[in-house]
Amino acid sequence: MWECSKCGRNFKNTEQAHYCGKIETIDQYIFDQTEEVQPILNKIREIIRAAAPEATEKISWRMPTFWQGGNIIHFAAFKKHISIFPGGEATTVFADRLTEYNTTKGTIQLPLNKPVPYDLIKEIVRWRVALVEEKQK
Repeated sequence: MWECSKCGRNFKNTEQAHYCGKIETIDQYIFDQTEEVQPILNKIREIIRAAAPEATEKISWRMPTFWQGGNIIHFAAFKKHISIFPGGEATTVFADRLTEYNTTKGTIQLPLNKPVPYDLIKEIVRWRVALVEEKQK
């Protein structure tokens, strides 16, 4: 285990990249990212807002999150990719359209060296909103 001397958090990997500060808003999260990634994160945020207009923005698990009676989606920037976290079923439901991306249960990694599939993100968010709304009935 490695402990960050700045924030005191423990990590499995030595010198693991992470954010030490307290993140309070999505604006702050995006501002704290590299200049190259900021426009991508802003575009993802804009797409999520349009596809989930009833959702509330918040920070959860140190990531931008959209909430509507349940988590709709999280997103986060990493060194070589942006991940979206739409929940476990999404990678199965959209599997045929995710073949060129690394996925794990509930996570889709979008490499920064490829075009971001904004239309796919929009479809996934709309699907998540429908799921959450169905569960609320």
